[in-house]
Amino acid sequence: MPERPVIIATRGSALALAQAHFVFDECRRLFPRLSFEIKIIKTTGDKLQAASLAQAGKSLPKGLFTKELEMALLREQADLAVHSLKDVPTELPAGLGLGAVLKREDVRDILVYKEAAGNTGLFPQLGEGAKVATSSPRRRAQLLSARPDLRIEEIRGNVATRLEKLADNDNLSGTVLAAAGLRRLKFKIGGGELRGDAVPDGLRAEILNENVMLPCSGQAAIGIEIRSGDERIGSLCGRLNHYNSRQAVEAERALLVAMGGGCSSPLGALATVDGGRMRLRAVSFLGAEMKHANAVGNVREPEELGGEVAGMLRV
Repeated sequence: MPERPVIIATRGSALALAQAHFVFDECRRLFPRLSFEIKIIKTTGDKLQAASLAQAGKSLPKGLFTKELEMALLREQADLAVHSLKDVPTELPAGLGLGAVLKREDVRDILVYKEAAGNTGLFPQLGEGAKVATSSPRRRAQLLSARPDLRIEEIRGNVATRLEKLADNDNLSGTVLAAAGLRRLKFKIGGGELRGDAVPDGLRAEILNENVMLPCSGQAAIGIEIRSGDERIGSLCGRLNHYNSRQAVEAERALLVAMGGGCSSPLGALATVDGGRMRLRAVSFLGAEMKHANAVGNVREPEELGGEVAGMLRV
């Protein structure tokens, strides 16, 4: 009797499916004798597309984009769940664990805008008092820190929807999106241009340096969640895991835990590995004022590094 296929659970958005198919292809490449299937599951986040991720004074449910996938794992209706790691809560349900982190994509954010204003200083593409669309508290805080004159407007929807909203709204000058998501959806970024099938006319793009816009914890990383103690799936994940990417995001997530923040906190963090050492940089807007911190530690001790940087931010 043939061994049953390995079921890969994913959300149904275009980006989620692109990531799931990437994992599927990697699994087929590494394990050609095994059978794999993709199972699409609608999550709470998919059902709340009208809800803002930045509701002032309101706490959004944890696992907005992961809960239903985790239930499928616990009920053994799926064997592994593919997530954008930035959406995965730092505390996982009992019986589940992070099986693997794939090699990280470009961690930077992209400013998508209409016409360059020709200003000097930070974000020269945006004119005085320009309106920028983002629902990320982290992006909002860093934009306003660099340019207090900017006006921020909420925006929801997938990448294509956000691009259409920007193009169709004469009052909007730009929006900020993740480079990794755009690239996984086959958009091309370069020379000030954004190219792809779903790009409306008149939009341009600029890659933002991490010194201007630090990413959120886990940005650009694909995480694979599995049942704890599932040795068969755990051994597969051992082959899929990218060590340096895993250690970097573990340091960032440890920082998030130590700061008491969540997936939508106004907190930027980026860990980079160089040999046996790892540097963690962070910016926090959790208090009354912006704070920066960075430290270097052993790549084998990501939790310690995250805790150290958190301590510097809390001083």
